[in-house]
Amino acid sequence: MNENPLLNLSGLPAFSRIRPEHAEPAVRQLIEANRRALAECLTAGAPYTWETLVQPLEEQEDALERAFAPVSHLSAVSDSPAWREAYNACLPLLSEYATELGQNEALYQAYQSLAQRAGALGLDAVQRRVLDNALRDFRLAGVALPAAQKARFKDMMQALSLASNKFSENLLDATNAWSRQFADAAPLAGLPETALEQLAQNASHQGMEGYLLTLQGPAYMAVMTYADDRELRREVYTANATRASDQGPHAGRWDNAPLMDKILGLRHEAAQLLGFANYAEESLATKMAPDVATVEGFLLDLARRARPVAEADRTELARFAASQGGGAELEPWDIAYWSEKLRQDRHRISQEELRPYFPAPRVIDGLFTLIGQLFGVRFEAVDTAERWHPQVRLFALRDAQDHLRGHVYVDLYARPEKRGGAWMADAVSRRRIGHQVQLPAAFVVGNFTPPVGEKPALLTHDEVLTLFHEFGHGMHHLLTEVDHLPVSGIHGVEWDAVELPSQFMENWAWQQEVIELISGHVETGERLPASLFERLKGARNFQTGLQLVRQIELSLFDLRLHRDFDPAAGARVQEILEQVRAEVAVIHPPVWNRFPNSFSHIFSGGYAAGYYSYKWAEVLSADAFAAFEEAGLFDPATGRRFLREILEVGGSRPAAASFKAFRGREPTIDALLRHSGIAA
Repeated sequence: MNENPLLNLSGLPAFSRIRPEHAEPAVRQLIEANRRALAECLTAGAPYTWETLVQPLEEQEDALERAFAPVSHLSAVSDSPAWREAYNACLPLLSEYATELGQNEALYQAYQSLAQRAGALGLDAVQRRVLDNALRDFRLAGVALPAAQKARFKDMMQALSLASNKFSENLLDATNAWSRQFADAAPLAGLPETALEQLAQNASHQGMEGYLLTLQGPAYMAVMTYADDRELRREVYTANATRASDQGPHAGRWDNAPLMDKILGLRHEAAQLLGFANYAEESLATKMAPDVATVEGFLLDLARRARPVAEADRTELARFAASQGGGAELEPWDIAYWSEKLRQDRHRISQEELRPYFPAPRVIDGLFTLIGQLFGVRFEAVDTAERWHPQVRLFALRDAQDHLRGHVYVDLYARPEKRGGAWMADAVSRRRIGHQVQLPAAFVVGNFTPPVGEKPALLTHDEVLTLFHEFGHGMHHLLTEVDHLPVSGIHGVEWDAVELPSQFMENWAWQQEVIELISGHVETGERLPASLFERLKGARNFQTGLQLVRQIELSLFDLRLHRDFDPAAGARVQEILEQVRAEVAVIHPPVWNRFPNSFSHIFSGGYAAGYYSYKWAEVLSADAFAAFEEAGLFDPATGRRFLREILEVGGSRPAAASFKAFRGREPTIDALLRHSGIAA
C-alpha cells in the first residue's frame, strides 16, 4: 500500500480515496511512530519543558486522532462488513495504546515535574489546565496500580471497547432486520403524504412495489404518531421495543443482554481497581457534578416538581382518547397517536402541517444567518468531491474579517447503512503548530426524513430543533480560540456541561424572528404565518411533564445501574429499571419491553453514568438563554460575550467558571422551569 490517504494529515480527509483496508495499517504505523517519539522524549530526560514534553505528545495525539476520525465516522455513516472489520481491527490497538500511555510511570512523573515547575516556567492558566487534566487522567488510567493490576486494567479497556462497539452493531443489525411491505396504502391510513412518499421510495430502492416500512427513525415515528390501525402501531412498537433482545420478532438473534452484563461488570471492576466504590463515582471524576448524591438529589427534585404535571398530562390524554373512542386503557403504542390528536384538538397544530414551511435548504440558510448575527461569522458552501455520500454538503466558516475559522460537513438524512440518532463529531481539532493554526472541522449528522425525488427534504419543527442542537455542538468545536489540543473546542469540557451550547441553540427555534429566517413554504416561499407560529408556540410545553419524567427516568436508571452494580447478583438491568419506574414514571411499558438493549447512549456512547448531563446542562443553557431574553434576543454585546466566555474558551477552564464569566453569577434552575412550563 504505497499511498495511504489516512496518513496525509494536511487539509481535510480525502474521503473519495479512503477505503476500509487503509484503516488498520495507518493506525498501526502511527502508533509505532508515536511510541518511538515518546521513547526519544523520555530518554532525553529532565528538566522537561512544555516544548520538549507536552508539545511532542500533542502532535502524536493529533496525528492519531486525525487518522482515525474518518475511520470512526465512516463506520457510523457507511456501515458495511468491510468497514466493521476495519473498525474492529483498530479498536484493540487504540485501547491498548491509550492505556499504555496512561499507565506510563515515567511519563506521569515527567508531567508531575513539569506541573511542579509551572510557575517558574511561566506556564499560563490554559497550560496548567492541560497539565492538571493530564495528571487526573493518568490516575484514571491506573498509573499507580501494581503491575498485575495494570495488565488486568489494560485487558478490561480493550474488552470494553470491543463490547461497546458490538452493542452498536447488534442494534443496527436488529433495526435493519425488520421491515414490512404493503401492496397499497390502505393499511397505512392516517400517515401523511410525506411519510407515504418516503415509504414508497424505500420500496423502490429495494426493487419492490408499494410501500416498505422500516424501523428507521422517520418511518417509525410516522407510524406511531399517525397510523390509525392500532394493531399496526402495536406491531411496530413491539419490533422497535424488543430490538437486540430475547423478545420480539427476532428474539435472541442479536441479544445485547450478555454484552450489557459484560460492559457493566468490566466498568465496575475497573472503577474498584482505581479506588472508587462504583463506576458512577468514577464517571463523576471528570464532570461538573461533585458526587453521586448531588446528581441523584438534583434528579429527584426535578421529579418532585414534574411528576404532578406528568400525571395530569396522562390523565388528560386518557380522558381524551376515551372520548374519541380510543378505549379506557392507553397502551404505550397509543401514547404518541393520541397525543398528536390531542395536540391538534387543543392547539390546532401538527408537525406535518409545519413540514412544507421548513424545506431543509431554507432552514440551513436561516440557521447560518442566525449564527452569523449572534457570533459575527458566516458560512459559505464548498464544492468538493471529497464526501462519502451525494447528500453530504461541506461548508467553510469565516469570521467578520473573512478569516477562515474551520469547516463543517452536514449529513442530515436517514439511510439503512447509517447509525441511528443525531450527533456532532470532530474531524479535525484546532491547535497551534509553530506560527500556523490547524483549523478545526466537524461532522454534523442527522437521521431526518430524506428528500423524495426532486423535492427538497421537508423538516418537522422537532427536526429543526435537532439540527439547531447539533450545530450548537458544532459551534463549540469550530469557534474555539484555544491553541492546545487537549482543551481545544469540545476537548476537556466536562461531560455534564458539553450540552450547554447545543441546548442553548434550541431556544432560538422558538423565536418569531428566527422562524422568519428559517421558514419558507416549499411551493410559495411564504414564511410560517404568525397565527400558525402562535399555535406552535402555544404547544411548546404540551405534555412537558410526560417528557420530563421520561428523561428523569432514564437518568436515574443510568445513575443507579452504575452505582448499585453488585458482582454477586449481576447487572439486574431490568430490575433496576422497574424500580426507577415505580418511583418516578407515570407511563409503564409492557414487561417484554427491552429498552435497555437499545440504550446506546450509555452502552456504546459517552453517557455512561452521565445521562443526567442533558438535564444538568439544560439548567445552564436555559439560564444562558435568559440573558438574551433580558438584554434583547440579538443584543450584540450578549452574543459576543457568549462567544468569548463559552464557545471560544472550550475546555481551557472549568465549565462553572465559564458560565459565571458569561452570566456574572452562579446558575439557577428558574429559567429551565419557566421554559418547561413548570412553576418554580
